[in-house]
Formats: sequence, C-alpha cells, structure tokens
Amino acid sequence: MSADRTQGSPRYVLGVDFGGTKVALATAPLGAAPRMPLSVTRIETRGFEGAPEVVRRTVAACQTLVAGHPGELAAVGVSTFGIVRDGVVRLAPNVPGWDGLPLPGLLREEFGRTPVRVANDVKAATAAELRWGSLKGVKDGIYLNLGTGLAAGFVVNGHVVNGAHGAAGEIAYLARHADDLRILQPAAPVADGLGPAVTRAPLEEYVSGIALAERGSELLGTPVTAADLFDRGHDPRVRILLDDALDALALAMANLCVALDPSRVVIGGGMMGAAQLIVPHLREAVRQAVPYPPEIVAARFVDDAPLYGALALALDGDSLDGTSA
Repeated sequence: MSADRTQGSPRYVLGVDFGGTKVALATAPLGAAPRMPLSVTRIETRGFEGAPEVVRRTVAACQTLVAGHPGELAAVGVSTFGIVRDGVVRLAPNVPGWDGLPLPGLLREEFGRTPVRVANDVKAATAAELRWGSLKGVKDGIYLNLGTGLAAGFVVNGHVVNGAHGAAGEIAYLARHADDLRILQPAAPVADGLGPAVTRAPLEEYVSGIALAERGSELLGTPVTAADLFDRGHDPRVRILLDDALDALALAMANLCVALDPSRVVIGGGMMGAAQLIVPHLREAVRQAVPYPPEIVAARFVDDAPLYGALALALDGDSLDGTSA
C-alpha cells in the first residue's frame, strides 16, 4: 500500500490508533508537528467481530485515506492497547484474538516497504504529551489515561519508561487490597513467561470506564455508561459509587507519586469529560499523602493522545516498546 510517488511530491506519515471502542487514523506532513486539531478518520472497533476483522477493516480504511492523499507515504505509526513483545500483542484481553496477535507482521504485509512502527497506546500518548503537550519540558512525570481501560505512562529523566518487558505503567494490574494478591483461579503460563497474575486486573475492574458502566448498570437496574453516572452524581447511590471508585484511583495515584516523585501528573482519556470531579479528587489525595505533591493538570490531547503518539512514532522513526516492521 502506498500513495502516488511523484518526483518532488510531499511526503507524509500515517498514524493509526487501535482503541477498545474505536480506531482512529490521521496523516501529518513529514518533518513537521501535526496541526492541532487533526483531521481524523474513525471507525468502530467492533471487537466482538474478532481481531482479524478489526485489522481487515482498519487496513481498508487506511487504503481509502492513503488513496485520497497526494504525495508519498513515508512511514506508519501504530498505537495499540496491550503491549508489543516478540512480534505479538500481549495483555490485551478485551478484543477476541488480540492477545497473541502478530500485529507488526500483519501490517508489514499490508504496507510493504513502508516502515511500520508499533507501540503501546498509553506509552505513545505519553510520548505525544512529552513532545507537544502538557508534559513538554518535564523531566519526571506521569501520564494517566482514564478511558475504557486504565493505564499510565512514566517519564523519567525526560524519557518514556518501557520496563523490562514493555509493561511499565500497566496499573490496571495494581492490587486494591491484600485479597487481590491471592490468585483464586490460576491460569497456565503462556509462551513468553506471563504468569497467572494476568488473569485479573483488579484496579481496572473497579475504576475504568467499562467497570463503572457495569457497576452502575447493576446498581441502577438499567444500562448506563460511565458518562451517564457522572451526569447522575446528584443521586446519592451514584455519588457513593463514584466516590468509592475515585478513592481507589486516588490511592493508586498517590502511591505512584510517592514511588516516582514526579513534578507533574497529566490526565487524559474519555473519562476526562468529568474532569471537574476527577481532578480535584486526585489533587486532594496527593496533597495529603505525597511528601512533594506534583502538579496535576489535564492532558493537551485529552481524547486523541494515542493517535498523536502514533504520528510521533512515524515522524521519529522510534518505537517506544514495540517493533519496527
């Protein structure tokens, strides 16, 4: 797949962000920061159809976007939920078939000689905020993504931290209490050594957008989204649920800040539609519990940080935690 290659024609990059509910695509000129806001193409993830179908529809959308774009496609950056390790995606249970998907290889086949760089979505988002956004100039910081799932990106000495297995910042797996340390239904280890702990994500199961929707629907006896719950904060039952969830998130964030000593925490993701409730709650928690409380601010790219991160991957030719295809 490539755009028309006319001598002297402008070169550009393509960014693709695989999300739990949507896949976003955008282009940017090579060698320049993308204009903000971007012109973004979105399709539904429809994860229930399975990973191969999600990839097929995304590639088709890429083909349409590239076909209508003048110039030469120079590189492709891709952000995905889960981590990319040894050429496959891991820690991605929410879309059937995504865990274990050889995503870099599949995209290599589709894009041919055009370089494709793949990274975890939240680390890509962290890189975008570090390069262009609210973490710019920050030496030690945290990017917190509150969306369908829950994850963080850590910046230490001006660089995004990957971790030994590419899993730094996977705070979905943080324990909320001691019972979470007792694995009740062990899973068989998988090929790359992941142990039974990957069968649960205790904090994400309690605080994420999906978790709030499930808990709120059970509480109210009718299907609701996380956004619906924040809109119904005047209901005492809902307020107790939200305060409880935000307390769990605040505890985790305070502990992370004690451990990492960041100067700034940047918060993005779909749940930031309720920033007026979330941000003060987290600020008060770190003020009371952290020896040197960091500044807590909204992300510059509240909704599309992983997409900007995908473009940064393509522009830099630098893979954060994944592979270069």
